[in-house]
Amino acid sequence: MGENMGNQPRHSGATAAADLVHDGCGRRLSDGEFDRYSRQMIVPGMGKEGQLRLINSRLLIIGAGGLGCPAGQYIAGAGVGTIGIVDSDVVETSNLHRQVGHATARIGMKKVDSLITHLRGLNPLPTYIPHPFHITSSNAADIISQYDLVMDCTDNPATRYLISDICVLLCKPLVSAASVQKSGQLIVLNCPPAPQGLVDGKYPPCYRCCFRKPPPAGSMISCGEAGIMGPVVGMMGVAQAGEAIKILASALHVPSQDSLERNLLQPTLLIYTYDLESAVGPYSFRALKMGGRKKNCFACGENSTLTLSGIKAGSPNYEQFCSVPTSSCKLPPEERITAAAYHEARERGEIPEHILIDTREKEHFSFGSIEGAVNVPFGKFLMRAAVLKRDGGSGSDILPTKPANVDAPIFVVCRRGLDSQEAVEKLKELGVDNGGRRKVIDIMGGMKAWKEEVDPTFPFI
Repeated sequence: MGENMGNQPRHSGATAAADLVHDGCGRRLSDGEFDRYSRQMIVPGMGKEGQLRLINSRLLIIGAGGLGCPAGQYIAGAGVGTIGIVDSDVVETSNLHRQVGHATARIGMKKVDSLITHLRGLNPLPTYIPHPFHITSSNAADIISQYDLVMDCTDNPATRYLISDICVLLCKPLVSAASVQKSGQLIVLNCPPAPQGLVDGKYPPCYRCCFRKPPPAGSMISCGEAGIMGPVVGMMGVAQAGEAIKILASALHVPSQDSLERNLLQPTLLIYTYDLESAVGPYSFRALKMGGRKKNCFACGENSTLTLSGIKAGSPNYEQFCSVPTSSCKLPPEERITAAAYHEARERGEIPEHILIDTREKEHFSFGSIEGAVNVPFGKFLMRAAVLKRDGGSGSDILPTKPANVDAPIFVVCRRGLDSQEAVEKLKELGVDNGGRRKVIDIMGGMKAWKEEVDPTFPFI
């Protein structure tokens, strides 16, 4: 019997079990739905009522990457009725080790289309809605308002604050996760949702309540820079799906006094760590208890002035708030050199004695480097610079090597050309330029430019 024949009895003269399952508004489970979700419906706490709530729900996944792919699989498999997906990127080969909703055959395809293709193959019953663009201050409210629950599967703080602020103003629950390298975190926010300005111990927090200030800009590194283990981000995505299914099936996404009273568990930040270097105890979970809404919270607090119209008009400025690094350069032209010009000068012997510092992480450095480069990972470089500045130590102590000529120039290269600029500024602050006698120069564009301008075979990662 086909899935479109749900109103037909399975056996002549008998009433199909699916026909007895309805939501009180005329919506019944088809035979296909009954068969597909039967193992889920018999789980205590779910039942036919929970399944119908899922089918009648609308869920938005923002980000079709490492978190969104595994989350989307279980959301679709569980039978959430309408699934929206937001992402502007296309599938790349480097995505595939962790973004399990994509495939080699779909490299170059929009991620939203690729993931929907995968999810539809898993479960054709939900309605899938693609939003093939970035979520921004100007469109976030229009998109999020269409859904009952939001899953933040993005990878940058500015977008996380934006999504949370919109969810507060629209009374939408939010399941937020993040992951990088070998660790991940998960938290459920604004659930059950309450109107902006209601502050009481029983009202759950928003993202700003838990993270009032973003991490320092220099400490924020992407998966492209730091790397990511597939099972770690997969674990967080699956956990997100579990929380979302629980919320929708229990109707905790509906703002009401009853739902608030049923939300007895204290908000918790779940932290997962995967240890590649330990043979025993390869992973660990920690749960940190979080408080409720903060009275002085910028977004949901008593005197909040945050509005949807203000966000659309660009206030607050999320990039500025999070100090997102940009490619703009503060160094004067004489303190910069292109990768091609540096290579040519070396070949001509114009800079025979010099120091070349490569600030990439050691894992990046191990795949290849410019001849003569010395690896000083950027994070360790900054820590050492801070200690020397605090203790009044000699700036030359930060240098990895000391040539005979104390005025030998220093060249700094990084992965893409941002960290090296900051390293040049720090070296000058420490007096390594010997009062201007020694040149400290940034190699523009980093090792990416080296591959593009000098050596196309260089293994840039």
